[in-house]
Amino acid sequence: MTELRFIHASDLHLGRHFGSIPQPADGNIRGRLMEARHGAIGRIAAAARAHGARHVLLAGDTFDTATPSRSVLQQALAAMGDEADVTWWLLPGNHDNLREAEPLWDAVIAGPANVRALTTQAPVALEAGATLLPCPVEWRSAGRDPSAALPEMESREGNLRIGLAHGGITDFDETGESIPPDRDRTARLDYLALGDWHGRMAVSPRVHYSGTPEQDRFKHGRRGVCLAVTVPGSGAEPRVEEVETGTFLWRSDELALSPRQDAAAALGALLPGTGRRDTLIRVGAVGWAGLPEQADLARAAERVGPDFAHFELHAHGLGTHYEKADLDEIDRGGAVRLAAEALLTEAENPDLGAAERDVAGDALARLYGYAREAAE
Repeated sequence: MTELRFIHASDLHLGRHFGSIPQPADGNIRGRLMEARHGAIGRIAAAARAHGARHVLLAGDTFDTATPSRSVLQQALAAMGDEADVTWWLLPGNHDNLREAEPLWDAVIAGPANVRALTTQAPVALEAGATLLPCPVEWRSAGRDPSAALPEMESREGNLRIGLAHGGITDFDETGESIPPDRDRTARLDYLALGDWHGRMAVSPRVHYSGTPEQDRFKHGRRGVCLAVTVPGSGAEPRVEEVETGTFLWRSDELALSPRQDAAAALGALLPGTGRRDTLIRVGAVGWAGLPEQADLARAAERVGPDFAHFELHAHGLGTHYEKADLDEIDRGGAVRLAAEALLTEAENPDLGAAERDVAGDALARLYGYAREAAE
């Protein structure tokens, strides 16, 4: 054969509930995130057609659990079945491993003809001149290298050898249960498609993590992708192209502040101007700010938060710069002023623990905020 083209994807985690994301009273962000994961099936199929690929290799964790709901399972199989010009090759991963998810894999086997379950460590004819070498995960924690069987798997002389496995590479995990980064060499592979790591990573020219096609955490700072892979021939270096498939962008940003800086303006400059509805963002404020600036920052965050699919502001790393004039804005005398001064004393007391000082500082900032609101 002259060349082989396929799509490499992994970690769809269909059915993930996103319980760590708060559900606003006037929105349904968890439902939107779940629907985006299902929609990735169609976007992956579109990538296959655009790149002339007839096969999609899913390198594990297609489903988030060993027991997805009936609707999640049946709708996923129906969506893949509807993309009849593409053959989907599904590898059991640690979340949907072979032994804990036997009914799931029985359903996949009985599903659409173009959806193939890779439930045995045995070579499979991908197409003429190309052999797929799958390594399904038997148990969630197997305690061994999930790619260990690859060197012993045989293929016809001259065939392309395409490995498919799910697990961490040695550089990530030194426990002895990980995949050696030179597994392509020891198993004579033309390409090794890996799953488990949710970010896109090229381990070597022949060994790649595609990452999840729809991101699900504040870690990688970009939308999910799949990989369009072309293997020109046996022994030739593959060509790997990233194809963006993600709907949502998960961002984690640091907002560095200094005393008397316009904190609200700094936050506005940091935030993206477009695509906010499909962006989940976590902002960590660091540095120093006075009580007025902290109040302005909190109000700015409250104002812009609803623009985003999800918005978080964390100010734990932000120190407070105190001035007497700030206390005057709370009250110039009486019980409230005495309370403010007591909180300030605790917030600056070196004999107290950091947690106690932080509690006092937070209380003083809230008292200042209440006082400003009452004055407006």
